Amino acid sequence: MRVYLASDHAGFELKNHLVDWLTQHGHSPVDCGPHHYDGDDDYPPFCLRAAERVAADPGSLGVVIGGSGNGEAIAANKVRGVRCALAWSEETARLGREHNDANVLSVGARMHTADEATSFVAVFLDTDYSGAARHSRRIAMLDGYEADGTLPPLPEAEEQG
Repeated sequence: MRVYLASDHAGFELKNHLVDWLTQHGHSPVDCGPHHYDGDDDYPPFCLRAAERVAADPGSLGVVIGGSGNGEAIAANKVRGVRCALAWSEETARLGREHNDANVLSVGARMHTADEATSFVAVFLDTDYSGAARHSRRIAMLDGYEADGTLPPLPEAEEQG
């Protein structure tokens, strides 16, 4: 599977580790940077490019990495067609794929060991979207809002209150 990766300085070492791990496990990693360590770099230029590549390459997945993973997830989620999940456990990585059809995973390099983060990525890559009607309905609501700003209707009980 093709996997686009990006980070900032805080995630630089983990990104490089994951590129090697992905290669060793038969995946095709694409390193969207940074390609050298710069303690003053910013995550948006790298994470936005990785997210754009995922959105333009159906069937691919992405991984963005920073200190906490929060900013990187926010950046990736700005790209139309990207659903980025922040993982802090194997279960959140699995649920991001299974329930939300996430196509990008965000990981905090300062929050987890390399082994833990690698296990999150492994679970993410090995999990398929469930396709359950309730999850598809929710994703369609988000896709509609992303496309044209249309808010999903409120449930009837909320409209009356």
